[in-house]
Amino acid sequence: MNTSVGKDTMHLNPPPAPNTPRTVSVTYACGDERRGPLTMGQANMIRCILRDDPEHINNHDVWAVPSGTSVEGAIDALRTLALRHEGLRTTFPHAPGTAPVEQVVAAEGTFTVTVVDHTEFPEEPARYAESVARAARAGRFALDREFPLRISLLTLGGVPVHAALASSHAVTDGSALAVLREEFLALLAGEELPPPASFAPLDLAAQEASPTGKRKSEASLRYWERIIRTEPQEMFAEPRAAGADGRARQLTLRSGRGARALASAAGRIGNPEATVLLAAWCALVAHRSGQDSCVTAVPTSNRFHPTIARSVNTLSQDALLCLDVRVPSFDTLVRKTWGAALNAYRHSQFDSVRLWEMIDRVTGERGSHFARDVVFNDVSVLPATLLSISPQESRAAELDLTWGPFQALPTRMLAFTYETAPQLHLSLWADPALFTPGEAEGFLTGLVRLLEAAAIRDVPLESLTGVTGVGQAVRGRDWTRVDGCWVSPSAVQDALGAAVGGLPVHIATDAGGSGLTAYIARGGDTAPTPTGVHEALMAALPAHGGSGVIAPARYVLVESPPAERDRSDAWRRLQIIEEGTGRSRQVRHER
Repeated sequence: MNTSVGKDTMHLNPPPAPNTPRTVSVTYACGDERRGPLTMGQANMIRCILRDDPEHINNHDVWAVPSGTSVEGAIDALRTLALRHEGLRTTFPHAPGTAPVEQVVAAEGTFTVTVVDHTEFPEEPARYAESVARAARAGRFALDREFPLRISLLTLGGVPVHAALASSHAVTDGSALAVLREEFLALLAGEELPPPASFAPLDLAAQEASPTGKRKSEASLRYWERIIRTEPQEMFAEPRAAGADGRARQLTLRSGRGARALASAAGRIGNPEATVLLAAWCALVAHRSGQDSCVTAVPTSNRFHPTIARSVNTLSQDALLCLDVRVPSFDTLVRKTWGAALNAYRHSQFDSVRLWEMIDRVTGERGSHFARDVVFNDVSVLPATLLSISPQESRAAELDLTWGPFQALPTRMLAFTYETAPQLHLSLWADPALFTPGEAEGFLTGLVRLLEAAAIRDVPLESLTGVTGVGQAVRGRDWTRVDGCWVSPSAVQDALGAAVGGLPVHIATDAGGSGLTAYIARGGDTAPTPTGVHEALMAALPAHGGSGVIAPARYVLVESPPAERDRSDAWRRLQIIEEGTGRSRQVRHER
């Protein structure tokens, strides 16, 4: 195994100073203006764009320009893409301080290309180009007027070598960028592109607003609510999670061994490679986190329908996969994964505003915040794949692990699968508070080992530590399962005590792990109510998961604490002044 722990492959020698960049204005004209409502995916991403750091939200890509291409030829190809795809000519008018509710497709317009010429490139030109594209992600796109691509054409002695670009997530996602890259290269090769076969954004919006589209959205909301109401709210609820700072380094695996093992396992079990890989991922995530089920977002699911498979549009709406891993063996899990994945894919079209209203309501009732801890994005199965920039010498590696740069991580664990043959090629971003560099490498190596074992036999899931080398999360004796979640009653007690201003608090675990009961001594002139206590605790919890904190199912108010404050039976003997769930609706336990 080749590895480079601690080596940041993005730290290159400073590139030679380029000549002064020049800006080229590119005009286009293509017919009539169109306007209409947003798609669900656009509304979802615009909500994030207006709220989050642009470096979290904007995308980037690098397109290698074939030799023999002129600057004019590259710019003509970019103009053709703008003419071909309505999404690239789309803006979102709105008044300051409001969110857009419609999109406008321009009939004509102008965009710019920055041409940056060099007398020489640094030693790794592709990685240099990636750094240029990544830097362009900084700064919000002006949704109401800006062209959604920021394009730099990097030239060497006047000859284009790379197009480095950042894109607005309101218009493109990673798969859309891959489609654009594929078509850009085809145009430069002199090919004639067929008419687009997938929906333009306005056409998709019309389909979503149809009676059929509305029924699909309603079904998706019901599916999500069942998972949010009954499954783990944090996959990585453990003591180490408290140290997260929201940044992680990219770790890339390239493995011929992994590809051969995946193909053999899929053949032996009789399921598609994508299903086997997803099952292996879920098995290892659930094993590492010590959970009975794996709840993971799988964002590429909604590109499997032909009408949107190659759409240059943002289709970024999660499919939420919930896979119960309480089965004896890997083969059984693979067979469950197929149905669970299809169920998730069918329920990945929804009104994002209503979805988050539902999540806020349900988690408020449950007493937690839903944490989107795990994301698995398999783009290898799409018509056009989004391959990351990589040194060519790594292509034939049996098992190669390479560290890349730090970047903002709005989740605990993110994986992209770029290809499964002739090598297994994926990148992992794992929260360094939860995974040391060695543990992150061990996780990807363990994934390959699991596939190798599954290629020759049915693997008992109870043997995953020995088979993969990946251990489970370590939690103290205080931690317990409550309402399907790992919870630290002492952490709940500390959080609740702080939320009620330091009043004496005691947390008791109800029989069978069905919930927690909080005892609060009112004292003095302070007269909290169950509703007020619950609201104060919910307001104090971190917005993206409380690292083992879930609100008690019941609040019991007493006058004064007992002499033995750490004994639940002493609190239970006190006279109750008031008690209740603190919720506006009765809490339901359906797990």
